[in-house]
Amino acid sequence: MAKIIYTKTDEAPALATYSLLPIIKAFTQTAGIEIDLKDISLAGRILANFPEYLKPDQQRTDALAELGELVKRPEANIIKLPNISASIPQIESAIAELQSKGFDLPDYPESPQTEKEKAIKAKYDKVKGSAVNPVLREGNSDRRAPRAVKNYAKKNPHSMGAWTEDSKSHVATMQSGDFAHNEKSTTIPSETRVKIIHTDSNGNQTILKSGIDLLSGEI
Repeated sequence: MAKIIYTKTDEAPALATYSLLPIIKAFTQTAGIEIDLKDISLAGRILANFPEYLKPDQQRTDALAELGELVKRPEANIIKLPNISASIPQIESAIAELQSKGFDLPDYPESPQTEKEKAIKAKYDKVKGSAVNPVLREGNSDRRAPRAVKNYAKKNPHSMGAWTEDSKSHVATMQSGDFAHNEKSTTIPSETRVKIIHTDSNGNQTILKSGIDLLSGEI
């Protein structure tokens, strides 16, 4: 059976998973495709790095390492949700929450003194920052276009071409009431200060924000 990997992450993407994942499963099961959930959340990565501190039923497999190997194979098909770039406060918060749930994890030693503390800090530092993308992209977490590509694009600008009436592309808009009808753009001729005013259906005005400084030439 074909398989798609769906990643469990943190915060808003994790919350969205509760509604999105069942929809994906409903579509894929009709095609005989299995959805396999892999936990690469901050908490999951922390637990995977400290099996020696956990009871057997609390231990987690290193899903990130597994995916790091999978992406090298042609059959890899991964739905990768956004991950948090974990800061030290976020790591400390995650550790405290896991400890409160009965996971006997060591505290994060910001200033390690012993070899044991240095080893603990090194393990936690593995999950700090953007730890996921470099693994899944085989070391490359830089998504910016190379300078050579940018320079070529500048020297060889691509024209969109003339639109033809037999084109199958079509841009749809509401008949009224959407941004195309009420949003206006303007270029500020000189430095100024503005405020945002809401006018209701009865003509009553409410100042939503004042003292907004705009620069000359700002859009």
